[in-house]
Amino acid sequence: MYAIVEIAGQQFKVAKDQKVFVHRLAGEEGDKVSFDKVLLAADGDKVTLGAPAIDGAQVGAKITRHLKGDKVIVFKKKRRKGYRVKNGHRQSLTEIIIESIVTSGAKKTATKKAEPKAKAEKEVKASTPKAETKAAAPKKEPAKPKADKEDLSAKTVAELKEMAKAQGISGISSMKKAELIEALQGK
Repeated sequence: MYAIVEIAGQQFKVAKDQKVFVHRLAGEEGDKVSFDKVLLAADGDKVTLGAPAIDGAQVGAKITRHLKGDKVIVFKKKRRKGYRVKNGHRQSLTEIIIESIVTSGAKKTATKKAEPKAKAEKEVKASTPKAETKAAAPKKEPAKPKADKEDLSAKTVAELKEMAKAQGISGISSMKKAELIEALQGK
């Protein structure tokens, strides 16, 4: 019996007691994992195809170890330009052993779709009181110059020159950013 299963974005043909190296999986060594995206299952002459996956099919596996793959050399060169770059890469892998292949009756892994909605509702409820406190904050005007300093330093020189021009400040073409900020804050 064998199955074609999608694990970490790649498709593998697996059989019972087979070792497979896949992209790094979350989990510790010795943990059991299951993959429910089984695309094809074959038992002798009986072949079951999924569209795209078989409902109720599951492949169970055990993580044996985490390791790094062989080094791959990435060499780039542009001739006659003096451009050469050499990099290396070692892929993080996980070795798993396939323990079981179930074609029907397996429980699907629980997807927690209700929780994100509940979290979103909590965030909306939490954000409304904050919005009310922010609406009350603009009554305090003495804290405004600090906000102007931060806002002005975040702007580009071109934006500062346009603001100075609108306020009627002369000699802006030779001013640097710090001088523009001082001139704008002075008026």
